Amino acid sequence: MTEESSTISHLSAAMTTTGMTQITGGNTVTLSMPLGIEFYFQCAVAVIGVVGTATNGLILYALVASKQHKKHVLIVNQNALDLFTSFMMLVVYSLKLCNIHLTGSAGYWLCTLILSEDFIWCGMMGSVINLASVTMDRYLKVVHSTWSKKKLRNWMIYSVAAFSWIGGFVCNTAVVFSTTAVIDGVCYPYAIWESDAARLIHLFWDFLSFYVLIILIFIFCYWRILILIRRQAKLMAGHAAAAGPSTSQTHAQAQSNQIQTSVIKTMILVSALFAISWLPSYIYILDLNLNAKPIGGGYYATQVVAFLYICTNPFIYATKFDPVKEVLLRLIPCKKNSG
Repeated sequence: MTEESSTISHLSAAMTTTGMTQITGGNTVTLSMPLGIEFYFQCAVAVIGVVGTATNGLILYALVASKQHKKHVLIVNQNALDLFTSFMMLVVYSLKLCNIHLTGSAGYWLCTLILSEDFIWCGMMGSVINLASVTMDRYLKVVHSTWSKKKLRNWMIYSVAAFSWIGGFVCNTAVVFSTTAVIDGVCYPYAIWESDAARLIHLFWDFLSFYVLIILIFIFCYWRILILIRRQAKLMAGHAAAAGPSTSQTHAQAQSNQIQTSVIKTMILVSALFAISWLPSYIYILDLNLNAKPIGGGYYATQVVAFLYICTNPFIYATKFDPVKEVLLRLIPCKKNSG
């Protein structure tokens, strides 16, 4: 362990001052950063919070209005988690811009729960857990449809949705309370570690659990789903050719398959966007930690890209998820007048 170490985990994005400090094993290291970069970063994230809150709120309304909240519980839960995260981005970064001097127990709790970005990262982690759950749910219902109809129950789906919230809060809040401190009125979250080894172990655990494992789940599940869908499409085409003109039953089956395909396409795009958005951030943070580099503009750029993921998802739902798209089109005045 050396005092020249100036690396932080991705969670240290919550540190609020221009002279940020990392404390490991009793050693204190000051990280000097330009005020301008940090200020513009905070403004950018606050704007992302506004856009994300508005768009996710609109999509959540469309999901309920189209009566998808009962059919696709986990997708609605995904949108609710993104809405919560976006709102907390707005709240947290608006408070950071105020540069509040923290005192007493109220200051400690404000630091630990709000300024530390605890709620933001709880929502982020919950969103990742839920996204993996949606993927596995789709996999079971498509690839193992007979088994899922017999074994899967509504209470299981609701339990998984609740677990994504609980899991996100437990995973992040436990770290926040053990590594956060208020020093001279300034909040230093995720800064106090017993050793550099403990910090690096947590960083790799976070990377493997909330990125690598999730990507592997995406690849396996959607690969199997797409193979099966392609196989079914060939079989249906063969049956349609043999049966001649389509019957009402065939039409109903085709419509059901179209809705299912719409859901799968939507979630594949959301998953791919997650992989692309978060990869630069993880690579940059791993490089910072392993090579003991100071924070630079690249860190803020990769974090902005990662945060943009939250407010980009709604546009995928709006363009690819047919029930949501139909509700949103009805909200457009010119569409109403032309109808």
